[in-house]
Amino acid sequence: MAIVTATVMGLLLLAWLPTTPRSHRTLRCYSAEELSHRQAPPHLLTQSARWEQALPVALVSTLEATGHRRQHEGPLVGTQCPVLRPEEVLEADTHQRSISPWRYRIDTDENRYPQKLAVAECLCRGCINAKTGRETAALNSVQLLQSLLVLRRQPCSRDGAGDPLPGSFAFHTEFIRVPVGCTCVLPRSAQ
Repeated sequence: MAIVTATVMGLLLLAWLPTTPRSHRTLRCYSAEELSHRQAPPHLLTQSARWEQALPVALVSTLEATGHRRQHEGPLVGTQCPVLRPEEVLEADTHQRSISPWRYRIDTDENRYPQKLAVAECLCRGCINAKTGRETAALNSVQLLQSLLVLRRQPCSRDGAGDPLPGSFAFHTEFIRVPVGCTCVLPRSAQ
């Protein structure tokens, strides 16, 4: 449902923004005075998709809060393929109970809106055997990708012909593919 909602909202944003090819359209160049703290103009952000409903955006605040707590508890443990024990994972989140477990990290790009996205990283190359709880190479872990419409910021000049002016930016839309989880698949080659 979230993927469908994000896609529909992305299409609405595309309908609102200029749809001519990038090489032929004139992007509006916003001056430093028009942009507060180098952010996108408010009318672009309010007319855009409701990013906070997309999983990669919605998880950021939770990850930041968890990361803040972890700074006081010590470094993150277990960035390699874990051994799953049913008695230990019954109350765990989906990404920790999966036979293709993953963790999230925050990807930050100052020239993208939203600037912070939660991205999934697979913890195993193979998948975990449900009987033994250990990794097996009989299956492969692969990322599940979600398309997300974002705004991309680029330097510009007010007259469109000169060198970019400090603090002046134009904005265009772009679909990116964001890893949101991992799953198990058959290997491409049988051995």
